[in-house]
Amino acid sequence: MALTLATWNINSVRLRIGLVERLLGEVQPDILCLQETKTPDEFFPEANFEALGYRHRLIHGMKGYNGVAILSRVPFTEQLTIDRCGKSDCRHGVVKLAGGFELHNLYIPAGGDIPDPAVNEKFAHKLAFLDELTEYFAGRQDRSMVVVGDLNIAPLEHDVWSHKQLLDVVSHTPVEVARFDKLQATAHFVDAVRHFVPPEQKLYSWWSYRAKDWAAADRGRRLDHIWTTPDLAPSLAGYDILKPVRGWERGSDHVPVVVRLGG
Repeated sequence: MALTLATWNINSVRLRIGLVERLLGEVQPDILCLQETKTPDEFFPEANFEALGYRHRLIHGMKGYNGVAILSRVPFTEQLTIDRCGKSDCRHGVVKLAGGFELHNLYIPAGGDIPDPAVNEKFAHKLAFLDELTEYFAGRQDRSMVVVGDLNIAPLEHDVWSHKQLLDVVSHTPVEVARFDKLQATAHFVDAVRHFVPPEQKLYSWWSYRAKDWAAADRGRRLDHIWTTPDLAPSLAGYDILKPVRGWERGSDHVPVVVRLGG
């Protein structure tokens, strides 16, 4: 089955529903996974997606923070949400697609500013979240899976604008990258974008709001990822990181990452 899958940290779906509609019109993904939807489920703009043919939806949100959603033109056979680290903070949604694989949409905690779990509770939460995910996926090696989302870690040297300057900055610290690598190794996940792009090539999906001219500075990080289990890797047919979307009026600081599977 040919499938186009997009993931995007939208940083408020209600504020940016017009941008989401524009993306769906221009890219026509079969499935769109959103993170940081930032709205309780009852206020999620489901009618907008219904009107565009995305009739299969997993909505898992809360007021003001976090939240994930899976919007699909492809039917689900199962769906569930999972709380992690004893928190009901809307960071993990799962659906099983008619094609036979599980799709996991994740929003891993950002981790605050200080990369020390002893003094930064947010960073401690991030590491615990990664450890819990690693244990979870280690028990699911017998199935086909796609994992997408804002994983809030840029693991490779050229996933950031300056490896040396960001080694002590949350999202690129060695302790996070080690956890990330361990998580990726659980089910031998294939990095779908780096499947096409060599590791020595710079590649970003996020540019800070703090930059006066983000495009000129180009100080980005690759925080948004799509992984597949090895059985699905031969079907990888292409990718896009939609950098121009960062320049859309009132855009998110993240841009959509798109992967095509099948024909």
